Amino acid sequence: MITLHQSPTDPAFVQNPYSFYEQARTQTKLFHWQDYDMPAVLSHAMVNMIFKDRRFGREVPPELAKPIPQHLEPFYAVENHSMLELEGPRHKRLRSLVLRAFTSRAITDLRPGIETLCHSLIDAFPDQPHNLLATYCDQVPVITIARLLGVPDDMAPQFLRWSHAMVAMYMASRTRADEDAAAAAASEFSTFLTDYINTRRKTPRDDLITRLIEAEEEGEKLSTPELITTCILVLNAGHEATVHSLGNGVKTLLEQGSDLSCLLPNAIDTTVEEILRYDPPLHMFTRYAYEDIEVAGHTFRRGDQVALLLGAANRDPGVWDEPDQFRPNRPIVTNTSFGGGIHFCVGAPLARLEMQIALPILFDRCPNLRLTQPPAYANTYHFHGLSRLEVFSDTSPRG
Repeated sequence: MITLHQSPTDPAFVQNPYSFYEQARTQTKLFHWQDYDMPAVLSHAMVNMIFKDRRFGREVPPELAKPIPQHLEPFYAVENHSMLELEGPRHKRLRSLVLRAFTSRAITDLRPGIETLCHSLIDAFPDQPHNLLATYCDQVPVITIARLLGVPDDMAPQFLRWSHAMVAMYMASRTRADEDAAAAAASEFSTFLTDYINTRRKTPRDDLITRLIEAEEEGEKLSTPELITTCILVLNAGHEATVHSLGNGVKTLLEQGSDLSCLLPNAIDTTVEEILRYDPPLHMFTRYAYEDIEVAGHTFRRGDQVALLLGAANRDPGVWDEPDQFRPNRPIVTNTSFGGGIHFCVGAPLARLEMQIALPILFDRCPNLRLTQPPAYANTYHFHGLSRLEVFSDTSPRG
């Protein structure tokens, strides 16, 4: 296996990781990424295979688990109940209960509210250049998820702060200050949700928290710690991915000068899939090997980690013709942006719905939307999203 070096915090890589992926792809399908000290997989087929192979998983083998540093105990007290991090019966039980509450009807019922929210946010756009991430892309998913959970809209700014702090734990650039902030956010978020869950136990409503409380399978219900973690996961995973997808999508459509007929009702589904393929919100997932396994001539031993490079897999020339080209009308082929296998993102339908609503409304209400500064990606790998999306919106009245 060849070894390649590429710092994930290098400014050039942060702004364009695809050049490194393509350079690596010309040499191999599987390489040792020196900076992470683990093998990394580039191809669409191999990424999907490892996602679905139960001999690989998210949870570290118990004999290899390391002690949790004291300053991170509040953070891992939440993570230890996350179905994103679990395997086997615990994962199956949690996911099954969540799916009983996170129904397609509950998601579809959000459509009118999302449409109204998008219009109200655009109505409030300033008559000058502004960062669309703050005025629109951040707001649509966090307020939507707040409403889905059943908490007040005015909690959205606090949710954003907690979410950003906790998600920083998964970024290559994280520092001790980031770790302290993540632990504090986990503790504060847990305290808030404990009180809110207790309130919902006494006064049920038609919201996700109530449905999670009521969800039951074979006599099993979610415990309070599991409820807290699931609510935090819904916010953090759902919000961060959708913010990046919306921002990356607006950037791509503007920079490519795309024909906006791609946002019409008969075309929006394929456009959203192409945005997710072309510039996905998450570029790396990792998995542990649970037994000795040979992949592409390399033998993984139990406990070895492997990096699945979603951004590279989504531009595999063996799957897509001219994969570095953005083509909104490209026939849909399943991409890896929402993971795969038993950990496929339960919030993917909501993320797609938000994009299918928010992008057409934005460009319809802002027909002369334009960039006023070059967009910049944040130094947040494994995530891949913008830190700045300065635009002038020239808003038109509602039709």
